[in-house]
Amino acid sequence: MHNFRELSVRQKARELNKKIYSLCDTFPDKERFSLCSQMQRASTSIASNIAEWAGRNSPKEFVQFLHIAYGSAFELETQIILSYDLWYVTDKWMKPIVAYLQEIERMIYGLIQHNKKTKK
Repeated sequence: MHNFRELSVRQKARELNKKIYSLCDTFPDKERFSLCSQMQRASTSIASNIAEWAGRNSPKEFVQFLHIAYGSAFELETQIILSYDLWYVTDKWMKPIVAYLQEIERMIYGLIQHNKKTKK
């Protein structure tokens, strides 16, 4: 079993999840069960898939779950931008959250690359 709790990317993903839930509190009621719900699920997926590998023994499986987390991060980034396009999100929220999310994307990508080299 791997100690996923110590990964800084997992800790950042948990913090991002809190930010997304707070952001969704600012959305109009009509979006709470559609776009907000999708954003919350994508955000939760990032942290969950990073943790999912903990019970796995194979670097290949770890990379697989990292790819899922990576895809969820890009899905979430798109949803935040769409929210901005619809005027549900202001620059005040969007810019720092997207910057934080992009940092997480880079960290996940780095883990993927590192683990691809490790399994060779």
